[in-house]
Amino acid sequence: MSTGTEIQYYRHGRFRVAGGVLPDAITAYRTYGDPANPCIVFPTCYGGRLDNAGLLGQDYMIGTDKALDPSKYYIVTLALFSNGESSSPSNTPAPYNGPYFPAVSYEDNIRAQYAVLTKALTVKKVFCVIGFSMGGQQAYYWPVMYPDFVERFIPICGSARTSQHNKCFLEGPKAALVNSKDFDNGHYSKEPQFGLRAFGRVYSAWAYGQTWFREHGYLMDGLYASLEDFLRAEWEGGFLGTWDANDLITLLHTWQTGDVSLIGKTGLASGSDDSGFTDSLAGIKAKGLIMPCRTDLYFPPEDSEIEVSLMKNGSKLVVIDSVWGHMAGGGSNPRDDEFIKEQVRNFLAEA
Repeated sequence: MSTGTEIQYYRHGRFRVAGGVLPDAITAYRTYGDPANPCIVFPTCYGGRLDNAGLLGQDYMIGTDKALDPSKYYIVTLALFSNGESSSPSNTPAPYNGPYFPAVSYEDNIRAQYAVLTKALTVKKVFCVIGFSMGGQQAYYWPVMYPDFVERFIPICGSARTSQHNKCFLEGPKAALVNSKDFDNGHYSKEPQFGLRAFGRVYSAWAYGQTWFREHGYLMDGLYASLEDFLRAEWEGGFLGTWDANDLITLLHTWQTGDVSLIGKTGLASGSDDSGFTDSLAGIKAKGLIMPCRTDLYFPPEDSEIEVSLMKNGSKLVVIDSVWGHMAGGGSNPRDDEFIKEQVRNFLAEA
């Protein structure tokens, strides 16, 4: 782990988003390293927070011995809208609080992040955007939206478009949360523990490969005594006390509507455009390293193979051969971390 600056907050003022307007939008961010060095942008994923609380932290890839070396690069981590640190249902005052918070797209997030980089940090060029899961999807958005600003991008266990199967998977944990007896249509007055616990349990089975479960990976080398212990501590405890339920639902909507072919379309566009998708990927100038996991159940390598085949810029596909499924890309185990570090460092060092 590397110590960066304290979390900082950029105020955008009135900011238009897909579902309306945020009257005083805020993007949270942290920086690591010397601003004179090449800039690497590392946005959060679903469950990711800059304060490293809850399910996933944001500095697991940052360190002199990690994939992103702050002695060589100026690393900027940025929090998605609705992660509880940037503007979110849980921290926005009425009338946009809680269930009244407007829908936000990936495009909205990238516009906000671009403002932080160019206005607050005076970054002139981004050497690389890297991200895991929802962060990987943002890594795809950056070179499509700002083709002359980004030189390289690395999506880890992510995609340029959220597949129909991925959307369907997300409906499961969403339904468990919003239909719980304490969610109250988003108007809960205290933490809806029944809903959050159910949300975590429904989500958990999708996060790892089947072989990982067969090999009792959930015991975590003796940390847990049973699957039940694991679910209670990791997947209930990962959300309880840290994640707000409305934040989770709004952020999930951002994930479900991810599609680079929708960039530039106004409002809550939902119609997927195959020709536009092909053109968007073919038009990427930045060089890409695309890293899916072989056993990922909702960002499968087959989707990445198709996306790489549509790019014309020499981007390459490197599959993480792991039983850890989606979590292989999120700092879950030393073996996969080391493989990702080697691949990322080599890619960043290429001419």
